[in-house]
Amino acid sequence: MFYKDHNPPHFHAYYGDHQIAVSIRDGTVLWGRFPRRALGHVLEWREAHQAELEADWLLARDREPLRPIAPLE
Repeated sequence: MFYKDHNPPHFHAYYGDHQIAVSIRDGTVLWGRFPRRALGHVLEWREAHQAELEADWLLARDREPLRPIAPLE
């Protein structure tokens, strides 16, 4: 997630040479491509942490420090 990023609310994910931007609200991949298995993990993580992602989006928009979000277990 980047400070003062554009709408819709989203986060960025990286896997090797791959990059994607994912909608926080519904998990739509806004741009980029990931291998299927890696994408599945990202979407599972988004679903488990949607409320935290939404809260961090608001913090980033206001240039406040972001709160860490735990990885998949």
